[in-house]
Order: sequence, then structure tokens, then C-alpha cells
Amino acid sequence: MQFTPFCLMLPCLRVSPDQSQFFRYDSISLRCDSELNTTHWKIKRNTTEGGVRSCSFGWGFTSDSTCQIGKTYPTDTGMYWCQSGDGKTSNVVNITITDRDVILQSPVLPVPTGSAVVLRCKNETQSSDQKFNFYKDGRSISSSSTGEMTIHRVSKSDEGLYMCSISGGGQSASSWLFVEASPTASRWCSFPRLLYCLVVGAPYLLSTILLGLIYRDRKRAAQNAADRRRINGVVMEKVI
Repeated sequence: MQFTPFCLMLPCLRVSPDQSQFFRYDSISLRCDSELNTTHWKIKRNTTEGGVRSCSFGWGFTSDSTCQIGKTYPTDTGMYWCQSGDGKTSNVVNITITDRDVILQSPVLPVPTGSAVVLRCKNETQSSDQKFNFYKDGRSISSSSTGEMTIHRVSKSDEGLYMCSISGGGQSASSWLFVEASPTASRWCSFPRLLYCLVVGAPYLLSTILLGLIYRDRKRAAQNAADRRRINGVVMEKVI
């Protein structure tokens, strides 16, 4: 099992396929992932018509720690999450089931900075010679003939609300792309942060060094005193 940086820190709900928008009659698999335990987590959802319910109680069916939805309907649109027996919860995923002809396929979980992300614009009825347009926060950002848009090195500025449209067709609903700091990037301090660490930590470092020197000198003095007593004892024996 491969964990994203997000799932290394918290239990998380995974969606397969990895997207938040689906056509009517699509199939979805949901799974609770945790480094510690996956057996005591229940998958729940909150929908407009059904309210809060666990998997297998009016929707989906449980199989091998996963929740399967065989055929989706617009009534399955809602918020999904994992919940443990003691009330702990995972991330919340918004899933949209649409009757539109177009959906945007984008990652459900936060993506780490520096990674590559592919957004796909899908038409339920495939046809040739189409132009796909991608939008972020209401602004046109890219056009494609393949239906794909790649962000090669994701940064925090790429986080936002994305949607797509197809020429001569419709447009998708909007989905939020979440971006998180990568583990390697978070290990490095910026210069102001590093300077602050040095200023704050310097007194403690100097105190530690000073205590070490004092301890060394006292140990050396005690050793010298012991040597002198031993030498004096030998001299006294010879005199006697």
C-alpha cells in the first residue's frame, strides 16, 4: 500500500477512480487508509436526500474494508469520510454525480508541491475534432485537443477551483484542487526561519558547550589531584 504525504500523517479516504466527479451509472470504490489500522473505520456520507448514513445502510455494500457503489446516481452526490469507533474522522471528500455530458477528472487528495498533475476533461459521448478548454477560478487557462492539461510542477498558487468545457458541448461542474507542502520541502528552513533558529538556539548551544568544558576541567583537576596523592604516597613510603 502506497501512502501519499497526506495519508502518512492522517487517516484518509481514498476514492477509486481517483476523481471527485462521475457520470450517472459509474462505479466507485471507497477505502479508509491508515498506517495504524483499517479494520475499525466506517465509511460514512452526508447527502441531501439521505442525510448521514454508513456504507451498507441504504447505500453501497462493504467488501474487504472497502465500500463499493455499483451504479451511481445524482442522489449519491454529497460529502464522504471515514470515522472510527471512538469518533475520530478522516478528510472529507466531496463527490459529485452529474447528468451533464462533461466531467473534470482531478485528484481527490491534496497533491504535494513539485509533483506533476494531469487534469482530464471527459465527454460522455466521445467524438472527434473537439476542443477542450480548462478554467481556474473562472478564468480560461488552457486549451487542448487531447482533453488533458498537465501542471508539471505544482505549487501552492495552483490551488483553486477548476472546471472544463468542450466546444460544441457542455461544461463540467467545478472541483477544488488541493495542494500541500511536500515532505522534503518542509524539512528546509527559509533564511529568516534559519536565522531565527540560530538566534534563539545560540544561548542554549553556548550553555551546553560551557557546561561541557567545566565538566572536563573538573574531571581533569580531580585526576591531577589523585595523581599527586598517589605520588606523595610513594615518596612517603620511600622516606619511611
